[in-house]
Amino acid sequence: MTHPALLKMLQKYDLSNANSSYDALREILQEIVLLGLYDAGFFKYASFYGGTALRILHNLPRFSEDLDFSLHESNPNFDLKPYEEAIIATLKSFGFDVSIEIKEKNSTSAIASAFIKGNTIEHLLNINAPKDITNKLHKDQTVKIKLEVDTNPPLNFQTENIIRLIPRPFSINAFTLPSLYAGKMHAILCRAWSTRPKGRDWYDLVWYVANDAELDLHHLQARLSQSCKYLQENSIEISQALTKENLKILLLKRVETLDIAKAKNDVQPFIKDLREIELWSKEFFITVIENMNVKQVF
Repeated sequence: MTHPALLKMLQKYDLSNANSSYDALREILQEIVLLGLYDAGFFKYASFYGGTALRILHNLPRFSEDLDFSLHESNPNFDLKPYEEAIIATLKSFGFDVSIEIKEKNSTSAIASAFIKGNTIEHLLNINAPKDITNKLHKDQTVKIKLEVDTNPPLNFQTENIIRLIPRPFSINAFTLPSLYAGKMHAILCRAWSTRPKGRDWYDLVWYVANDAELDLHHLQARLSQSCKYLQENSIEISQALTKENLKILLLKRVETLDIAKAKNDVQPFIKDLREIELWSKEFFITVIENMNVKQVF
């Protein structure tokens, strides 16, 4: 029997096909993992950020794969192991049996990570996905959620406490929208593209601009100062005080090398309405950049 809280969570999802059912399952699991972390006291030490935070907390209209967190202060010895039991127990209380694989963090990495895994068919049945969908899946197919914690975070970010009422009342410590925006801007400027530009980053940029979100330049400055391989490789100096104007120059340089077709291909599996990206072009992104709202407080 499906847990009553899951029935409430399912009301906003489309379970008519395999892809949408899988997206719904993954997002429900993500929210229950957040509840398990809350129960274990995780949010005393870390805050939720990244694309999934934007999706779950601010209704970004695209699905996101990973759960990303930042410690409030650097701690190279941080360990996810103490939270494993709470995550498993919380998911089990809603009918989901999972295992957790915690990756061994090497000395050069600042990221502590883990994979939460479960059987896709069993979990889809638990959320009442139609059997004509589950019958088409391989019996051993797994659903995975990646959890990453930055143990040496760039600072100067702002956080807020957000109350969630489903699956039961709990709270999440998360980056504020301006600080989330700064993290996304860092990804746009610094992520290594190679031949696969991350269209999801550019989709999120459009969402921030469309929603008139303020960009926290103070936190972005801290992120760029800590790491940005793209700027280093192109001998681009980060000024003492980042401004809207020199940020625009950096973004326009990125747009010049953006493969629009590949960016569209990247984001398509995560959105429902492809009309959202039909106008994408270099000229489109130049216009978007001109309309950014920057919060310049140092």
